[in-house]
Amino acid sequence: MLKVQTGQIIEFYSNSCCVASASKEFKCTIQGRINLVVGDLVEFKIIADDDTKQGLVTKRLNRVTALYKSKEKVKKPIAANISHIGILVTQNPKTNLEFIDKWIIISKNASIEPFIIFNKIDLLQDDAFNEIQKVYENIGIKNFQISAKLFTNIDELKKYLYKRTTIFVGNSGSGKSTLTSALTCKKILSKALSNNQGVHTTSVSTLYYAKEMQIIDSPGVRDIGIDHLKPNEIILGFPEIMDYSLNCAFPNCSHQIDEGCAVMAALKNGDIEESRYNNFIFLSNQEKSK
Repeated sequence: MLKVQTGQIIEFYSNSCCVASASKEFKCTIQGRINLVVGDLVEFKIIADDDTKQGLVTKRLNRVTALYKSKEKVKKPIAANISHIGILVTQNPKTNLEFIDKWIIISKNASIEPFIIFNKIDLLQDDAFNEIQKVYENIGIKNFQISAKLFTNIDELKKYLYKRTTIFVGNSGSGKSTLTSALTCKKILSKALSNNQGVHTTSVSTLYYAKEMQIIDSPGVRDIGIDHLKPNEIILGFPEIMDYSLNCAFPNCSHQIDEGCAVMAALKNGDIEESRYNNFIFLSNQEKSK
């Protein structure tokens, strides 16, 4: 009888996976129709413990967290058991604030801690990100200013990621692969896009272990939709707006033109950042229109 082991999926393919267990890695097939993604904890049977290291995944264990992408309001998991999402922000390619706010929404709804990484600071003036930094510091979002290419402030980021499982998100060319390489000391393969939009990694989702931290690199998270989220879930990504909304005169306030709207009053007083308010309204109305 084959002995059941526990392990974690560190690479996931279309119908097979690589499972790490007790400092060994096993190439595994999957029994039945188990829904698996990189980061999942699983039970598996060792079929061969020789040089081939073969196994059979028989069960997925409970997920602490899961990151989903959605299309036409159908959710599909793309990574599991993540504790933090690092949102990469760059000037070239330019990261818009809607991208940042959308990922904060996604993080909060998945019970994952978001933080911001301002990358490529070696190419900019020292105060280039200050205005954006203040906006998100005011709502309690941790941030770092780094150059992944030159390893600037990488040690500070490593301390923050200690004993955490993190996935990085950002536009093509924002430096996700370069940053993952800098943190893990492993060469992350990437290839240039044909339309000069930057670089992207191969199609395999991978979890890297490195000095008491885990980094998930997945090509499926460059940008994902939020059409499965309702307005009362979208507002979770805007805690400052949610706090003021509790003081609105009516519980079904649209926070746009309603009389007695505490959110509009806070916006006029400068207590809510205009860019954050605009993105809240845009993303909320985008969901309603579907």
